[in-house]
Amino acid sequence: MRTRGKLASTGLHTILVGASVIAVFPVAWVALTALKTERDTWSRPGELGTLGLDNFGQVLGDTQFATWFANSLLVAAGTTVLGVLIAATAGYAASRMRFPGQRPLMWTFLVTQMFPAAVLIVPLYNVMARLGLLDSYAGLILAQCTIAVPYCAWMLKGYFDTIPVSIDEAGRIDGLSPFGTFWRLIVPLARPGISVTVFYSFITAWGEVAFAGVFLQSEGHYTLPVGMATFVSDFKAEWGLLTAGSVLVMLPAAVVFFGVQRHLVAGLTAGGVKN
Repeated sequence: MRTRGKLASTGLHTILVGASVIAVFPVAWVALTALKTERDTWSRPGELGTLGLDNFGQVLGDTQFATWFANSLLVAAGTTVLGVLIAATAGYAASRMRFPGQRPLMWTFLVTQMFPAAVLIVPLYNVMARLGLLDSYAGLILAQCTIAVPYCAWMLKGYFDTIPVSIDEAGRIDGLSPFGTFWRLIVPLARPGISVTVFYSFITAWGEVAFAGVFLQSEGHYTLPVGMATFVSDFKAEWGLLTAGSVLVMLPAAVVFFGVQRHLVAGLTAGGVKN
């Protein structure tokens, strides 16, 4: 038994180390490429070359990276706030209230989630064009909410189902309106679930490129994924700038992750078990 235990432990640790290396290697490779200052060193993987921060300085000083960063932050924050607000209210209504079209509403969210973003581009483009929202942040935020809201609504509906209905009844006895009960009693209890949807909405909007590449038409309105795509084309390949920008792009996502990480496990698991 002791021999089997040692073999199992060795095998488990080997698998974990291998999985960690596979997960970390692409990020480490991008970071190393970003630090290579010689232009063609990336094409010679065996050579380390000279390392420095020149690529980062060029990205921040000689390109519109700061503008793209601000645009992405605005769009991601707007999508997160609007998407989570709509998803939370829709999930709470589906969990607590009975109204005509309740089940079709949730099934509509589910079916919408099944469609890839590429299928939605043409109809959304036509809608945005008629509303005059092309090449605008508001139009892009609304378009990205079509991705964030369905998933978040289903997740929050499952999380609200785990909160006892007696809490709502106690709020009504104390004179709270339905919205007051939701905002003052349910939202604080649903913080882990809301944290998961905040993280999902932010990451989805932060790295989204399909809608942004079609709906944003002027370079001054580009978000980071669209703007950084201009570093590599058929006529040039600025891999140092692209990888340096990629490292900088990871920082806000990491900040959001560490800000909500203590709620992520509870939020992801609680919605799957109904009291």
